[in-house]
Amino acid sequence: MLDVLLPQRCLVCGGDGTLLCAACRSGLARLEPPLCELCGAPTAWPVRRCRECAGRRLAFAAARAAVPYDDAVRRLVGSWKERGLRRLADVAAELVAERVAPPDATLLTFVPPDRARRRHRGHHPAERLARALASRWGVACEPLLSRPRSGGRQRGLSLAERRRNVAGAFTSLRGIDGPVVLVDDVYTTGATVSAAATSLRAAGAGRVDVVTFARTIRLNRAT
Repeated sequence: MLDVLLPQRCLVCGGDGTLLCAACRSGLARLEPPLCELCGAPTAWPVRRCRECAGRRLAFAAARAAVPYDDAVRRLVGSWKERGLRRLADVAAELVAERVAPPDATLLTFVPPDRARRRHRGHHPAERLARALASRWGVACEPLLSRPRSGGRQRGLSLAERRRNVAGAFTSLRGIDGPVVLVDDVYTTGATVSAAATSLRAAGAGRVDVVTFARTIRLNRAT
């Protein structure tokens, strides 16, 4: 409903006509190689693990995103998640499909929502992104995880607090055979997607690759 009632203005520059105008779309920063092979962070040269993920036990095989989570993307994601502009999932999927090669899997799933936040928003951004990507990549998209334990928000927590907050939060809905692509909207520290990937692997997924629209960049990382 909000898609219909709100005026069509670019969320980045405020110009008329569309939610993301052509100039602002082309002007969005993209995540370019070299990237950390595991977590997808930008690095000075190709590495298997960077400072951000070195020494951590991450349950996914690789994570990739289309854009850094900068001010322009933050406005897009905020409008998409909190203001009900659901069509931005299609914009996000287009940008992901441009930057991220389809992983070698025939099944996509998504990080399941916190039930309270889904009721508040009326939709689940990660699911909409996953279904839009599945359509573009020609693969199936299924809910494979549930989130029976409703934890607090991850925003503002330290890495250790984020890990504790999502530990054991996800359970698998069925057995899985083969590789799976796990989709979420934003990769911040990797704690949430790693916890979800743990449950997918426990259910039988041989490999879990993570794909997100945006990724937080830590400027103090060198390699």
